[in-house]
Amino acid sequence: MAASQYARLREQTMGSQIEEEAVTVNTRALIDKVLARYSGEWTTLRELIQNAADAQAKKVTIRFETNPSTTVPLPQSQEPADRLRHTLSNCTLKTMLVSNDGELFGENDWARLKRIAEGNPDETKIGAFGVGFYSVFADCETPFVSSGTQSMAFYWKKDSLFTRRGKLPEDQATEGTTFLLDYRSQSTPVPPLLSLCQFLATSLTFVGLECIELWLDDFNILQLNKKMSPGSSVAIPKDINPKTRDGLMKIVDVEYQNAQIDARWMNVVGWNRTQSQALSTAAAIVQTQPSSSDTSGGSLRSWFSRFTAAPGSGMTSSAAIKKVQREEEAFQSALLEDLAGFSQATVFLRLSTVNVQTYVSKSLSAELERATKKPPPKHTRIAILTSPASSSSLAEASGAASKQSGVIFASVLPAKNGKIFIGFPTAQTTGLLAHISAPSVIPTVERESIDLNARYVRDWNIEMLRVAGIACRIAYTSEMGELKNQLSRTLSVAGRTKVTAEDVSAVMPSAVHTFKQYSFEESTPALKVGEYIEEAFWMCSTGKGGGIDVLSTRGVLPSQQVRVATEDLSFVEGIPVVPDELMEKAGPFLTKLREFGLLSDISTGDIKKELEAQALTERQVTELVKWACGKVGRGEHDASAIQALFDGTVASIDEAFVASAPSPVLQLGNIKTFVNVARIPAEMPAPPTAIPFRLTKGLNPKQLESIGWEELQIVPWLRYVIESDGRGFGEGQSLTTTPGVASQVLPVVSKSWDGLSNSSKQTVIELLCPRTVVPTKLGMRLPAQAYFGSVRLFEDLPTIVGLQGVKEKFLGALGVRKTVELGVVFERLMARDGDAKGPDEGKWSHVELIKYLISVKDDIPAEDLKRLRNTPICPAETMAGDQVGKGKLYRLSELYEPQDSIRKLQLPVLQWPGVWRAQSPEGRFLKRLGLQPYPTVPVLVDILSKAPIGSELQQSAVTYFIINSFHNGYNRYPMADIDKAFLPVQPFPGEPGNRIAKPSQCYANPQAAVLRFRTLRQDLAPHATTFGVAADPPIEVAAERLMKQPPLSVQQAKVLFGYFAGRLNEIGPSGNLAEKLGGAPIVPIVTQGSEKRGESVKFVSPRACFLGDSSTYGDIFDFVDFGPEANSFLLRVGSKHEPSAAEIAGMLVEQPGRLLQTLGAEKYLQLLRKVAENATNLKKDKRLWAHLKGAHCLLAVKEVVRNDGEKVRDQDDEEMFIKEYSLASATEMVIVDDFTTYRLFQESLRTAPQEETLEDLYAALDTPWLSKLVEDDHRMGALLRDQSAAQKLQRLIVERSRLFLHDHTADVIRHDARWLEQNLTVKSAEFLQVTRKLKGYKMHFLEKRTAALHRESKRDAVLYVTAQCDLYEVSRAIMSLLLKRPRQQDYLALETILESDLKRLKTKGYNVDRILRQKAAESRVAESEMQKRDDEQRRLAETEAASRPPQEQKAITNGVTVPQFEQQPQDTPDTLDRQLSMPGAFANSPEQQRPGSSGRGKKNVFSNISKALGLNQNGQASQQMQNMLTNGNNNAGPQDLPPPYEPRDPNVRAIGTGTEQVTSPRDLQQNLQSAIKATRPFNPRSLFTPPETNEIKETPSYCDSKPGHDLIHITDLNGMKLFLSRGRDSSAFLQAHREALAQFTYILAETASIFALAPSNLNIFHDEQGASIAFNSNGSIFCNLRYFEQLHMHAMSAAEGRVEAGAYWWITLCHELAHNLVSDHSSQHSYYTESMIAQYFRPMLVWSGRQMGGQ
Repeated sequence: MAASQYARLREQTMGSQIEEEAVTVNTRALIDKVLARYSGEWTTLRELIQNAADAQAKKVTIRFETNPSTTVPLPQSQEPADRLRHTLSNCTLKTMLVSNDGELFGENDWARLKRIAEGNPDETKIGAFGVGFYSVFADCETPFVSSGTQSMAFYWKKDSLFTRRGKLPEDQATEGTTFLLDYRSQSTPVPPLLSLCQFLATSLTFVGLECIELWLDDFNILQLNKKMSPGSSVAIPKDINPKTRDGLMKIVDVEYQNAQIDARWMNVVGWNRTQSQALSTAAAIVQTQPSSSDTSGGSLRSWFSRFTAAPGSGMTSSAAIKKVQREEEAFQSALLEDLAGFSQATVFLRLSTVNVQTYVSKSLSAELERATKKPPPKHTRIAILTSPASSSSLAEASGAASKQSGVIFASVLPAKNGKIFIGFPTAQTTGLLAHISAPSVIPTVERESIDLNARYVRDWNIEMLRVAGIACRIAYTSEMGELKNQLSRTLSVAGRTKVTAEDVSAVMPSAVHTFKQYSFEESTPALKVGEYIEEAFWMCSTGKGGGIDVLSTRGVLPSQQVRVATEDLSFVEGIPVVPDELMEKAGPFLTKLREFGLLSDISTGDIKKELEAQALTERQVTELVKWACGKVGRGEHDASAIQALFDGTVASIDEAFVASAPSPVLQLGNIKTFVNVARIPAEMPAPPTAIPFRLTKGLNPKQLESIGWEELQIVPWLRYVIESDGRGFGEGQSLTTTPGVASQVLPVVSKSWDGLSNSSKQTVIELLCPRTVVPTKLGMRLPAQAYFGSVRLFEDLPTIVGLQGVKEKFLGALGVRKTVELGVVFERLMARDGDAKGPDEGKWSHVELIKYLISVKDDIPAEDLKRLRNTPICPAETMAGDQVGKGKLYRLSELYEPQDSIRKLQLPVLQWPGVWRAQSPEGRFLKRLGLQPYPTVPVLVDILSKAPIGSELQQSAVTYFIINSFHNGYNRYPMADIDKAFLPVQPFPGEPGNRIAKPSQCYANPQAAVLRFRTLRQDLAPHATTFGVAADPPIEVAAERLMKQPPLSVQQAKVLFGYFAGRLNEIGPSGNLAEKLGGAPIVPIVTQGSEKRGESVKFVSPRACFLGDSSTYGDIFDFVDFGPEANSFLLRVGSKHEPSAAEIAGMLVEQPGRLLQTLGAEKYLQLLRKVAENATNLKKDKRLWAHLKGAHCLLAVKEVVRNDGEKVRDQDDEEMFIKEYSLASATEMVIVDDFTTYRLFQESLRTAPQEETLEDLYAALDTPWLSKLVEDDHRMGALLRDQSAAQKLQRLIVERSRLFLHDHTADVIRHDARWLEQNLTVKSAEFLQVTRKLKGYKMHFLEKRTAALHRESKRDAVLYVTAQCDLYEVSRAIMSLLLKRPRQQDYLALETILESDLKRLKTKGYNVDRILRQKAAESRVAESEMQKRDDEQRRLAETEAASRPPQEQKAITNGVTVPQFEQQPQDTPDTLDRQLSMPGAFANSPEQQRPGSSGRGKKNVFSNISKALGLNQNGQASQQMQNMLTNGNNNAGPQDLPPPYEPRDPNVRAIGTGTEQVTSPRDLQQNLQSAIKATRPFNPRSLFTPPETNEIKETPSYCDSKPGHDLIHITDLNGMKLFLSRGRDSSAFLQAHREALAQFTYILAETASIFALAPSNLNIFHDEQGASIAFNSNGSIFCNLRYFEQLHMHAMSAAEGRVEAGAYWWITLCHELAHNLVSDHSSQHSYYTESMIAQYFRPMLVWSGRQMGGQ
């Protein structure tokens, strides 16, 4: 068969009616099987000490009591030693008492004690499986537990285990908890004390205990005391990743502590009761030589193992045995002399504790909780215990048995291996010399090893082991940090900065100890445990290749900086390497470093780094170069590697060569060449890029070239000599000033001249020609200035000297002359013309000189031409009478061509005889030398700026500029940028005419003058572009000036605005300028004042004024008219022809009083009508709309009685009243929608104008409707005995309502006739009296009625009528049930339908027959469907009753049979008005039913509360609180009535005598506290874990929780979060509901304090529709502000109102807190709700009394 077939068979089996049977358990067999898993020697003690640690105990006392020996009598001696020896040798154990001073047992502890496999649910406790306590049954049959005043005894009945609780008298109560274990066997010997002491010392290592005492009868065998130093928090090293590989856990902080354990024990602990057996055991140990890692046993084997002969010692096994025997005999003899004496010792430990935060997914958390019965901890701790690095961790041992201290503390100190501690040591080793305490590691059931098999538990444990590895890494880093600090202190004391070998030797023992401590070996028995720890230890570094601190020859450094030395490199002594001693003694750890790539050998990069870090000496440079050449020669490196090595290497020059060296520092990376003395002498200075010859002596050029260097060439060498200006030749020596230096350098170049390439020769020429490098008899000269010795034209010519051996062709190439050039001749001639005083004076004129120069112009060098341009050689024409300028010479660039137009400009022109021709040879040559053909623009500007206004010079300059603008290129000059005033401009009125301005200061358009801008002189305006003058000022500048100086009169405004109208295209229809002008006060408004004051002017912005006719709004707005042209400008910048609705509304808000006074009521109403017509658009401006709501700007109407003293007032006479208008805010008046009520209170009411348009506006502004403020207090007489008339009226109403509602659409109907038929009740009373009140008004009106409607809830309605009722009043009373917004004609229409018979209605046009037939058919269908459902429910009930046992077919509540009530008719689901009105309503909650359908006399908890608090029990809030307690099932029969509170479920069946008792009230209270504690602040991303409850037999089922509503968080209010539905305007909501939010947060905070709840656990929400008062979303409670506003806000000013609101929301919180335990609305939920109320009823009364007392 397939699996699906078997699944169907299983479903058939589960659906059968065969009685179910529980699975039975053989308790004794179960416990025996559990104990079989515990193989440890001290399992019982371990579990009891663990329980003490979980109870936060500080001290544990273990006492063994013995039975006297039946065969050996007590010794006659009373010496303690004799008694001890007798007890150990002959007595047996009777009982064991284990006491602790921890927390007393709570109810949960007592409950867990008697349940197997229900471990401690606290994730911070060690206990997990719930079977540890049952280890006591290994030796005991009837354990007994006492804690405080409570006790529990265990006893067996056959194979079943039973318990019995007891309460101890106060005088017998114990301070702590004690376990009494009577040994099952009377022959149980006293356990080995040494092994037991070792176990107890180990047990104290990591647990929170501080003291353990061991007693044997009256002897204090052992006392252990643990002391902890204060923790020191340190930061997690940045190079360590604190997060595990899979991301489940992360170390958040680290703490270091030192601890010591003081032990004091009696010497008898070391006494061997069977010495011969011990010695034989020792012999066996010597022969087998067990592994040194086996130290976990509790016998003497581990202790004797230290006497085993070491390999290679030469001692035979037989000799070792004899030595052990002799030592043991001597030791035992010494103990026998003082068995009752004491010995003591102290052990020192180092603890490194890390706090771990876990990140567990929901699925993994659920699986772990399933496996361990507790959720995984969110925070846990892991501790690493290591022995200090001192020579011995054990100190201060004294006493005869002090040598036993090593055995007692054998498992405390990780001397040979470390253990995993899960509270207590396990059999699992860590693989390193450190204990690891991981209390959150999940062990196997027997707690001896780590569970690495179960799937999810394995994942958890592996991550915990990885955290342990990271913690070990942090501990290692800390220990290395201490070594580093120790070295730093040593250097500080010695005043040194470098670590020496002596410093390293001082810390070497500590480093070796640390390295050995963290050297990983294989862990046992699970190899994987050590592998996971080691993996995390090495792989937790951050980044790629993260290092680890190690000791090196340069101190403690990261391993990336430390190297293993492979060769001796004398030129790099600073590389940190691992010391040889450390390599020998800590080889395994360093091997791991190399395996993981954290430590490497010295590489070329290391050498490079060291070379870059220090300056070498010349000796080291020589060695380095030889080493490099050798490496390349052997093929170990190439030239590029050597060059990379040289980069950054610096060497210092010896002092003997510093003066001649180019720099005192030699940078090997910059070396490119070497010196070949065959070309350049060795004594010659070399450039910085060439290595000095003395450093390469002994190396041939081939070797030097192999490392990438080249031979130094002549050109680079010469360039260096020139650029260094003789450095290296001696102080004061220079190539350009010292002939001796030139005599050394030029021969070297000349020697290699023939071998140089053409480009090199050209470079040499370019280097030497511009410098005075040639020695002559007149000194150092440029090559071009020097002459060969053969030139003798002038005696004073500079001819060369001292260059013997220099090739002539080399000097000729440099430019040394063999002939005299033309320039010299010219210079000599000019000197004669100027300086000679003889007969040759004046021989040459400037004309002749020019003609001579023209004849030789092709031979004139460029330098000579340049000199001619800069030398004044020509005179200028002189004015008549000008004697100063006569004979003065000018540079040609200072003169202009001799033309008449230039002469008029008074500029200097060249003096030239005859006619000047610009194209003649003379003219072209002079122009080449700089003669100016015409003046430039700056020259003309300078003339115009200085010329007198209106002078001939000014006119000539202007005319010349205009005529020659294009010919001379003036049009291309940036005239607008000229920063000098030179242009004639028009003066302003009243100014003189002599004004000039810059081009940027004036404009061509003469209309710009209206804004006080300068304009160009009219005759120059056509040439404005020639002078760079703009037509108009920038529009922004013009606008700014207009805003600063607006027009003062209408005429000025027309002119100014007219100017801007011509520039509208620059302003644009929209933009910043238009906005800026539109808001500036630039429009003058002229108002007529008194005769004395005359006219006054005010300025408004264009957007604040309007154009055109002012007849309509002229009284309230400013209207202007400046003509069509100016008006077009104002329209462009924001003016309009009439105000908008928004502007009118703004005016109403700002100046309502002035407007009303100015306009009068009728015109004011016109403004309001325009606002009403545009209300839809105005609402978009939220700020304006809010101001309309709050401002006193709305016109209110109040009808005041005419005070004319005439006849008595008649309210129906409208002429008796006059309308009085006033301004009010929207909330200070009402809208009349109930005219009857209005007539009652009209003298005290201010109303909205009765126009539909205005009423809609007022309503939108939150003006209340009058009908919403009405509160009716009905009082009536006794009900009439005869209710037949009422029943007849009820049928009439139902019948005629169908006719009335037939013509109405569904959107205006509130309830139909079917609803009336099922929910409306009509009753007759003797009289009816109604007191009508208005909310917020201290007014009421008493009147008699013939009909009145009363409603307790939304699902019922009772119409009370008198015997003679008015059908109009009946119509008014029930109209609110039929229509949502009734009108007056609706009342009259219903009255007519009620009082007319069907025939008359038929004549009036009502289709009576068809309507009634249709409604009757619908009723029959509905009744048929309801009948079918009733029959189906009845059939199911009968089937269920038949299947029950006979004894269960009787309804029992609280042990009392409930009488059967007549079944009340129920509403069909189709007719129910489905609304969820209870807090926390779930989508599948049962609908509320009519409370009127059952008896009105029933009472529940709420009725008692209401009476106690003095609350109104007939209000809407009271009815809703009633629904909360009954979960909406108000129509339930008496069997559902909640009884008075008892600590049990009223629905539990009483089984009879001897039945099971109800649950303890303590359990119930703990459940209620769990419900309160489970409440939390709202966080949609967090996980909500429902509280675990004690088993309450009165709660038979449990349902899932309902999700929260779709809300968004808006803000926080006093710690509470506010939520709104999506899409709502939060700012407007906060403004509108500010007062209600303040009151609501106060009420919620007060009610929360009753439960000791933080206000942050509560949240407020608001929805616009719906029936949820509150709801519980994952433990967070949400309360609806809308219900508070409608039910309680109006009464919060009075103490009674605050108490009623507090009671309502206190009940609500009780209801929602119960949802933390039960999600659905069931009897269990009702039970917890009522229990919560009963539990906190007294604090609620105290709070209510405090409120009432403070009124």
